[in-house]
Amino acid sequence: MNTIKNSFKDYLMLEKKYSLHTINGYSNDINFFEKFLLKEFDQNNLIEVNYSQIRSWIVSLSDNGLSNSSINRKIASLKAFYKFLLKTKQIEASPLLKHKALKAPKKLQIPFSEKELDLVLNQIKYPEGFEGIRDKLIIDLFYTTGIRRAELINLKIQNIDLSNATIKVLGKRNKERIVPILPIIVNEINNYLNERLQLELVNDDKYFFLLLKGVKLNDSFVYRLINYYFSTVSEKVKKSPHILRHTFATHLLNNGADINSVKELLGHSSLASTQVYTHSSLAELKKVYNVAHPRNQK
Repeated sequence: MNTIKNSFKDYLMLEKKYSLHTINGYSNDINFFEKFLLKEFDQNNLIEVNYSQIRSWIVSLSDNGLSNSSINRKIASLKAFYKFLLKTKQIEASPLLKHKALKAPKKLQIPFSEKELDLVLNQIKYPEGFEGIRDKLIIDLFYTTGIRRAELINLKIQNIDLSNATIKVLGKRNKERIVPILPIIVNEINNYLNERLQLELVNDDKYFFLLLKGVKLNDSFVYRLINYYFSTVSEKVKKSPHILRHTFATHLLNNGADINSVKELLGHSSLASTQVYTHSSLAELKKVYNVAHPRNQK
């Protein structure tokens, strides 16, 4: 069974071009299900699974307090695995063929306001030297480009073109895209690079953003950084790099940007992915509508 699971991981990496984070998530879910099968049904053969057994796992997950959204994500991992087995002709039909996702409430992603961004970028005090300049640039780059956390972490020196005011980022499924940067960001990058040269030791020299000890950033550091600075100006429950990406898209749309242009900037493969951001700009649209329409002037 390990051979099959390893082949599945290779398929996700080489054919689907998923990130290592996603692949590990899928693998963990499948391993958890395999342990459940062994414990509850004394079975360790994933190929001979039936939907009744999967349904028992779903009930067990729910009884252990997992939300419907979390359960749906785990089932998505199983679906991908059985789709792979079907594709490689190791099964004739997926046991999840007739499964319907559990109903889960849509979480409203609330973007930061322009005032909150102004406070973080122009009013609060950052540490002196390398760390302060780096921290502010990270926030500003998220807000002015809408790049993902992984794209920022893996940004390389060679992919920054200050003469053309662009950066090249590696997105989902290894898709590259060119993103423009504002003149103020070009200045901030130059300041950061000057400070970066003063670091005593640089191990991950190809990466643009580094920790003080000269190694590339990690996911938890970037999340904590955003949460820390925005906690000083915002009472919103969720303060994360993704909310900054959401804010980037919402503020562009609120200020008249074309949704197709926003789609290209975000690196979305379909317009449907970008449209989830349009609900945030609806409030702004209503204001304009109520002020401008002649029928509301009477």
